[in-house]
Amino acid sequence: MNILILGSGGREHALAWAVLQNPKCDKLIVAPGNAGIAQIADCADIDILDGDVVAQFAAENAVDFVIVGPEAPLAAGVADRCRAAGLSVFGPSAAAARLEASKSFTKAICDASNAPTAAYARFDSADPARAYIRQQGAPIVVKADGLAAGKGVIVAMTEDEALAAIDDMFGGEFGAAGAEVLIEEFMEGEEGSLFVLVDGETVLPIGTAQDHKRVGEGDTGPNTGGMGAYSPAPVLSDAVVDTAMSEIVKPTMAEMARQGMPYQGVLYVGLMIKDGQPRLVEYNVRFGDPECQVLMLRLGAQALDLMQATAEGRLAEAQVSWANDHAITVVMAANGYPGAYEKGSVIKGLDGLPENSMNVVFHAGTTGKDGQITATGGRVLNVTARGATLSEARDRAYAMVDQIDWPDGFCRRDIGWRAL
Repeated sequence: MNILILGSGGREHALAWAVLQNPKCDKLIVAPGNAGIAQIADCADIDILDGDVVAQFAAENAVDFVIVGPEAPLAAGVADRCRAAGLSVFGPSAAAARLEASKSFTKAICDASNAPTAAYARFDSADPARAYIRQQGAPIVVKADGLAAGKGVIVAMTEDEALAAIDDMFGGEFGAAGAEVLIEEFMEGEEGSLFVLVDGETVLPIGTAQDHKRVGEGDTGPNTGGMGAYSPAPVLSDAVVDTAMSEIVKPTMAEMARQGMPYQGVLYVGLMIKDGQPRLVEYNVRFGDPECQVLMLRLGAQALDLMQATAEGRLAEAQVSWANDHAITVVMAANGYPGAYEKGSVIKGLDGLPENSMNVVFHAGTTGKDGQITATGGRVLNVTARGATLSEARDRAYAMVDQIDWPDGFCRRDIGWRAL
């Protein structure tokens, strides 16, 4: 079968890598892709936010299956347009994608389904928001309502930080995403990510991971898109997952269906766990990045079968086969990230690294130029490894990091520290 993956990051490189492990895949196209993806698949430079363009490209290239990687095309209705054109698609409708595209929508769904989550208030202007923060005190969480590329959440430990976040959001730092703001209670506990597949009816858990959001070691400094991840996450025990499924995920999915927006695709369930009890932090309507990288390395070829079963409404007959192993990914980012950083620096040493079922470097913000790999983004490489234990996977990953010659990049040296 011919498969089209939409996206250009480390998540999409990981999806492409897993899809190519499956003999069902005859041809793989990734739009627009990156330098690493170009080494294993055809790349196409099309506008992935335009559903008509994507559907037409799929028809011209005899595409059988479309996998939508990032959230922006989903929120823009690309999956809807492709389905209307008769294509098989992995990814939710624009209506269902509001679970990520609008945090206030998610809160309303949680209220309707009694899913445990943080108490909140919603504001569309700065002065009442500031007054609410002064009334509630800190720590407190300020969130841009819309899509902000993973950066629209400020966990403010002081009132001044929270008030500054309000100024930034209503001042336009996050564009239209910050036109409305949610202010939430600060939830104590340990955060973890549960990933489930949903075909409109059946809900199937497929794995757990823990991300490292902050730029500095020991989880210090500003939030980023993610500096590394590992899977499985010990904090998400079988008992915690069962509780999250019965109290949060299944009631939410039932409410979505009741409101005429049945969900189909992967659902990223961000959870805060305290004393064994999970509460919802957020939903994302796509695989996490960098969590996808560790999940795909562990799932391998079966990832395509599971995504197909999701798209075709066959999850009730699907099973996930997990090896008893661990995976870790270390993000190498450009110096200065998540603030200002320079583009165009050359990355050397990648050619000599192993690439097999245990060790892969997934590219994120890269391009190929004159036979060299250059950095074009903030998060640039995802150095990913598997092992029988988490410490073995960590040692493999950092051994690869140490062989990469990129003075203009940095990484955290403590990925996996909570579990280790």
